[in-house]
Amino acid sequence: MPAQKTREPRPPGAQPPAWARFVLGRPTARFEPKPPPADPYRPDTLFDGWSTPGLTVRLASVRGDAHRFGGQPRQDDIVVAAHEPTDAVVFAVADGVSAAPQSHVGAALACRTAVADVLRQLDEGRPQVDWNRAVAAAAYQLFMRVTRGPEPTREQKQEAQALLATTLVTGVVRLTGSGQLEVNLVHVGDSGAWMLHENRFHPLLGGKEERADGVFSSAVSALPWVPPQIEGTWYTVPEDGVLLIGTDGFGDPLGDGTGRIGSVIAYELGRPPREPQAVAQLLDFSRETFDDDRTLLAVWPRHRLDESGGPGPAAARTGGAPG
Repeated sequence: MPAQKTREPRPPGAQPPAWARFVLGRPTARFEPKPPPADPYRPDTLFDGWSTPGLTVRLASVRGDAHRFGGQPRQDDIVVAAHEPTDAVVFAVADGVSAAPQSHVGAALACRTAVADVLRQLDEGRPQVDWNRAVAAAAYQLFMRVTRGPEPTREQKQEAQALLATTLVTGVVRLTGSGQLEVNLVHVGDSGAWMLHENRFHPLLGGKEERADGVFSSAVSALPWVPPQIEGTWYTVPEDGVLLIGTDGFGDPLGDGTGRIGSVIAYELGRPPREPQAVAQLLDFSRETFDDDRTLLAVWPRHRLDESGGPGPAAARTGGAPG
């Protein structure tokens, strides 16, 4: 019988990581997630974080508990890139439509194509981004996924819509000379954007569409369908504010931001967290009935990182956050 191996002792002074999930209200049931399909590879969670001379970026995308339990892939996606010549940050966030079997592929294609096209436009020195071009390029890639090259027929366009449908928010953010964030963005579908300022969430776009009878519809406009006219909308975020771009997996539990979830998010993201993985941990909170994929991009003026401090994520888990 082979000798039993003993675990190596922890080095002196080392502390185990505190990776317990945030519990905000009644938690979801605990279970071991099932693996998603392996082709294409879709990690359960992704996160990133970095700073340009003017901006600090944190982002995360996590698989929701419904997809973890069912063994489905994360249908959200996000791509963020720095354009060094202009010190701009270009971003795209997508939420694959749940009824479309390969919407996770559509979300990935839409994000990568939109960001690549906007970066090319910035390289060309365009004074304004042609958002029609960027969104149309993303839609075209979804058609090409079906046709594998030839121009799509009407039937193939319908197939792409049924197979790959995804929402999209894409835009550019820069730091102004006065220290504010200048944001130009467009969207197709119900993913959203918010300004967090003085602990209040101000919606910039997105949300469920309201019908003429006053009822909010769950129907989603989605790529590869492209609206007849797409125009970028400009917003200004104060120097002490935060730009947030997210899917409805984040927006739905956030609501108007006045509840427990909004209180914790505002507390944790009022300043950029030092460690990028902190946003992934925060975004993966446990709250009964909210089990969709969640994706969030947060952007601050770079100098706010130097002001970061405080008790960190443990405060929210132990009741230290306000509200």
